[in-house]
Amino acid sequence: MSKLNRKNVWAITTKDFSLFIKKKLILYSALILPLALSIGLPMIIWYVVTNKTSVPIQAIFPIFNAFSFFFIILSAIIPTIIASYSFVGEKVEKTLEPLLATPATDDEILLGKSLAAFLPVISMILISSVIFMVLIDIVSFPKLGYLYFPNLDFGITILLNSPLACLMSIEFSVIVSSRVNDIRSAQQLASLIIIPFFALYLLTEINVITMNTDSLFLIAGLLALIDIVLFFASRALFKREEILTKWK
Repeated sequence: MSKLNRKNVWAITTKDFSLFIKKKLILYSALILPLALSIGLPMIIWYVVTNKTSVPIQAIFPIFNAFSFFFIILSAIIPTIIASYSFVGEKVEKTLEPLLATPATDDEILLGKSLAAFLPVISMILISSVIFMVLIDIVSFPKLGYLYFPNLDFGITILLNSPLACLMSIEFSVIVSSRVNDIRSAQQLASLIIIPFFALYLLTEINVITMNTDSLFLIAGLLALIDIVLFFASRALFKREEILTKWK
């Protein structure tokens, strides 16, 4: 990897930020989906706790863990919308060519655009996770007598697995974008990355996998390994000399 010019990287990132703000679908996806998750899921718990008094609060603990896994899934979904537009959208709108004409290297362009997709997603995941924890604690504290969140498992989910899932989604979107020239097709193909996460969630629901500290660390290790492989694959496919000729 060539030496990176941080000014070039940040200039590309901020440029993409300004573009994303003008796109309502991207803006709503990054803002509304995490907030809806962080408020909607505690409301379900509140309904169960207040209307199903015969159900012990301890019996709902597995639901807490299952709900927290949705933050990983969301971390993989939202970047497909942002990253696909960042790469394919600029090609369609004829704004990618001027960027490629700048002194910025391929690595700087790739990193800048990846940061533009990564930072808003993870920021909103962190904010929404705090809202989620606070609301769950408000609902469960009267029954438990102690605060359920924060805990180690949720920390691993939000601080480790969610960023790794986000990176995986961005890198996969770069690979998909190198093969298509339509934004919708890029988003649809990139969204396939969430299938393994839903499959993993279903395995936890049917008790094939127990979502505990060990399994969360194992998931993190697998995600990190996949991220490394996808990083080199996406970097190999994102070549300045080939983009304008192959992305047609």
